[in-house]
Formats: sequence, C-alpha cells, structure tokens
Amino acid sequence: MCMYCKCKTTVPSLTTHVVNYKNCIIIVKNVPCEECEQCGEKYYSDEVARQLEILVDTAKKLMQEIAVIDYAKAA
Repeated sequence: MCMYCKCKTTVPSLTTHVVNYKNCIIIVKNVPCEECEQCGEKYYSDEVARQLEILVDTAKKLMQEIAVIDYAKAA
C-alpha cells in the first residue's frame, strides 16, 4: 500500500535515484523498485536499498562533481 495516496497497487518498475552530496550529484540509473499505480511514488526492497547505499558510499569516496552509475551493471 502506498504511504502517500493509500493506493493498494504497486507495479515493478525501474527508476533513477539521485543524491546531492556536498555539491556533488550522484545518479544511479535503472534501479529496480515498486511504483504506485496512482501517484508514482517509488519503493525499494531491503536488498535494493542496501545495494544503493553501497553504490552511493563508493561514489562519495570518488568525490567527483557528477557520478552516474548503472545499477544493473553494478549489482
């Protein structure tokens, strides 16, 4: 169930996760998620959230101005 609009239906989808960190932008594309059919809110499984945390932490260490990571190729 969607926490925002209370719709009971989500569908598997892919999204782009963006993090703004110390004047740097980290973009992770092709991230698997569940998307609310009504409002489009995205939800990550625990495993995807863990993997995102690892990818973002790795990008933070590189300290580039912009980092783009493809989730499908990194996972």
